[in-house]
Amino acid sequence: MSIKNLSIRIDETMLHKLHYIADYEGRSANGQVNILIRDCIAAFEAQHGEIPIK
Repeated sequence: MSIKNLSIRIDETMLHKLHYIADYEGRSANGQVNILIRDCIAAFEAQHGEIPIK
């Protein structure tokens, strides 16, 4: 599996809060975003079935 980059636009307040939560959890902001994405995918797949990868 290769690692890809993704740029997002996020307002300053949300970014500050993301960093706060990441620091609290002992993660980087990037690590926290990866956890959030992983959990979102898992929840979606639990409800709708596995997402096929082409």
